[in-house]
Amino acid sequence: MLRNILGFCTVAAFAASTASLQAQVSNNPFATPIEAEEDIINVNVAEFASLPDIDGEAARMMQLVDEPGTGQLFVNDMTGVIYSVSYDGSRVTRYIDVDDYGVDAWYSTFREGGMQSFAFHPQFGEAGTPGYGKFYTWTDSGNTRPMPDFMPSGPLDDHDTVLHEWTDSNPMNATYEGGMPREVLRIQQPYRNHNGGQIGFNTLAGPGDADYGLLYVSNGDGGSGGDPMVMAQNLNSIYGKMLRIDPLGDNSLNGEYGIPASNPFANDGDDNTLGEIFAYGIRNAQHFVWDSANGNMILADIGQNIIEKVSLVSRGANLGWNTWEASYRFSEGTVNLANPHSERGITYPIAEWDHTDPLLQARSAASGLLVYRGNAIPQLRGKLLFADLLSGEIFYVDADNLPEGGQDPIRRVLLDNGSGPKNMLQLIQAKNREQGKAAAVRADTRIDAGPDNRVFILNKGDGVIRELRP
Repeated sequence: MLRNILGFCTVAAFAASTASLQAQVSNNPFATPIEAEEDIINVNVAEFASLPDIDGEAARMMQLVDEPGTGQLFVNDMTGVIYSVSYDGSRVTRYIDVDDYGVDAWYSTFREGGMQSFAFHPQFGEAGTPGYGKFYTWTDSGNTRPMPDFMPSGPLDDHDTVLHEWTDSNPMNATYEGGMPREVLRIQQPYRNHNGGQIGFNTLAGPGDADYGLLYVSNGDGGSGGDPMVMAQNLNSIYGKMLRIDPLGDNSLNGEYGIPASNPFANDGDDNTLGEIFAYGIRNAQHFVWDSANGNMILADIGQNIIEKVSLVSRGANLGWNTWEASYRFSEGTVNLANPHSERGITYPIAEWDHTDPLLQARSAASGLLVYRGNAIPQLRGKLLFADLLSGEIFYVDADNLPEGGQDPIRRVLLDNGSGPKNMLQLIQAKNREQGKAAAVRADTRIDAGPDNRVFILNKGDGVIRELRP
């Protein structure tokens, strides 16, 4: 009888322990959904310009850049084309197709491949300066014959991601007038996904500032899933990092760029750390911006299967991947809900949300990023805007009182083109009907700033650049 009682107690204890473990491990860490109705900000939106289809497919827009020295906007298509767009949207001109110069913007039919990003040197339009006419492209290439500057910890070789420098002899024109590019940096990619993300110069840095002319280059963790080669936390690996380099310098190992002495690992005396690294622990970086009010650098980083996040980035910051997925311990397809934010030295998100939220599709991805400091749209003033890539939902949090993670502070921004408030996917699908095309199933929403605090919304579903309006 005693043995039976002890056996029952042992089974009960095991069941309780198992239940406790199951309560700690989850694929949905947020019990309360994102608020769907309260505190919505409605904003007027209008079609600003359209990019042409390529081979019958809508332009795969990734980024819009304002180049104030020339008074032009530039927008890229992942297929390798950069367009010049006038400030009023009336003129769209093909500025350059990098394929015409042998760059081989590898993309096939894969959604994550092609020209990931581009950036103009802050001196692009200033004659007589070292950066005059110089811009940079960050492009996936199927040409893996050249020796890469960096290779993964395993033998896989799917393609390369290459940073090129271009020099336009007449930057004021709407089309490129220059020669072949200079190769600055080449990274061998072991898998097809999680390639290079955005590149960009600090928009707040001016001549004389320490950050002026330094190029930030984001690179994914190498791909597959879960960071199988454990490279994002490895400071001797280029993968899963935010790099900061001087594209006009020459003290790198390949002699084609400079490594700023102020980078966190540039002068640490450790041969096992890369001087190019500015921050690490990144999975699949998408967009980064600076807040003009306080200098904050903010990054949208796509999560694994469970959580999307937006984070602050600072010199030497560890954003946690792959030991952490946002605020929670990562564990092969789940997260452990016990002890969030419990490891010292990790930069945890300011906003995060889960894939199972009713507002979203079956999957989710963090993208689009902008801090609005303008006056023309007062309801957005002081708001950090970000997007869910697939669903077309645009969200906001208070940029002057940043949250410390979670999705409770997240609220929606809806767009009204005269037919009532909608999210981006709904606008794209309505446009698709006008175009006589099948409705897009995802929005691929991105947010970028133009001159005078103007806000532009990009997508990959209908080829239309939209602008938020008062």
